[in-house]
Amino acid sequence: MNTISIKNKVIGEGTPKIIIPLMGKTEEQLFQEFNVVKTLAHDIIEWRVDVYEHVEDLEAVKQMLLELRRLVTDSLFLFTFRSHKEGGNKEISDRNYVELLQTVIRTKNIDLIDIKLFTNNSAVKELVALAEENGIFVVMSNHDFHKTPKKEEIIYRLRKMQELGAHIPKIAVMPNSVQDVITLLDATNTMKTKYANRPIITMSMAETGLISRLAGEVFGSACTFGAGKEASAPGQIPVSELRNVLEIINKNIR
Repeated sequence: MNTISIKNKVIGEGTPKIIIPLMGKTEEQLFQEFNVVKTLAHDIIEWRVDVYEHVEDLEAVKQMLLELRRLVTDSLFLFTFRSHKEGGNKEISDRNYVELLQTVIRTKNIDLIDIKLFTNNSAVKELVALAEENGIFVVMSNHDFHKTPKKEEIIYRLRKMQELGAHIPKIAVMPNSVQDVITLLDATNTMKTKYANRPIITMSMAETGLISRLAGEVFGSACTFGAGKEASAPGQIPVSELRNVLEIINKNIR
């Protein structure tokens, strides 16, 4: 599995990189949240824009993005709109979704952008191409908040993302049993050892799937999410606790 270097971060080697979400609804809440997050040991800050109250106003999004970019200096900056059916706060049309991502990419005020897999293939390819033209890395994602697909399906989706040009394929699934967590970890290891030529991110959500957030380095997940002021998905734990466990694993698997 190859690594990706973005600024001063190398994704895909060593301890998984920690991503912290910003979940504020208002400008004031986002700034307050950032002041908490900046004190925590992290690698990437994610703006979950689907929570933002002015998400449908492109000019407001661009202005807020500029203000956050000025603050996010030592971390990588990831922009994400999570659709409602994949666990997000709001649903917008596919057309508006694509327009939002195009607008943000053209600002060049981010380092990475999340593009959902089940946007139509032509739109995905156009967004990936636009991101590359503007020096933005693509995290392509798929989230299932109801179940864990079979191992073969998880691998298929990750490989599909890779084929569509994702720099970092990502999948998150909901376990309904411990066996579901094992399925996700097995699929991650197989993807890493047989198919991946770039970093991947995988996780099993909720309390049952916590081990997948902690042991990514063992099975092949290059990043993990930790809770800052607020969690963005079930099963995220505080960053300080997460960092301690990641470092213990890293020191003892060599």
